[in-house]
Amino acid sequence: MATALPFTNIKKELHFPKLATFYDHIAQPFAWAALRFTAGAALVILGIPLIKDPLSMTVFFEGIGFLPGHVWSVTLMIVQVFGGILLAIGLYTRPAALAVGVMLLVTLWYHITYPFGTELITRDGLKALTAGSGMLTSDGYALLKDGGRYFAELAQAKATLLSLLWSGVAFLFAAFGGGYLSLDRKFLRKRY
Repeated sequence: MATALPFTNIKKELHFPKLATFYDHIAQPFAWAALRFTAGAALVILGIPLIKDPLSMTVFFEGIGFLPGHVWSVTLMIVQVFGGILLAIGLYTRPAALAVGVMLLVTLWYHITYPFGTELITRDGLKALTAGSGMLTSDGYALLKDGGRYFAELAQAKATLLSLLWSGVAFLFAAFGGGYLSLDRKFLRKRY
């Protein structure tokens, strides 16, 4: 059984014991709030296209077997945007973070199950782009000279790892709540 609250710094266990109060009352609460706000704000910003067109993902969801697609498209918008807002402000943090975490695990599943593929452009397509048309810069040509394989691998790794990272962040808040600088703590007097 733990003898101290989570994240409490016991002075005798620190290399710099005089910093315990700073860690407990300033560094950790602000770092926790900053991570929570950043995660929530990123979800909201990435969800802006869904606000503009809540049904935009209907065909996508139906294509991967989530039927009916229009229900899942609206559900994604609600979880991403409203869950992101709740996470950012620290209100009903645990249930919001749990919903966001599940959504992000589905995203992770999607990136693993439906990878980008090995090529973005065929050799003939690359020849057409580079036939003096000026459509590619030298940097663009360097990225696509192998048909975009290296670029696609980088994009796949980034998508998979970011989904894993952000789902982990969401589940962290689902497990520990919004922290000291959250609306849960201020108004609800509960540890949601």
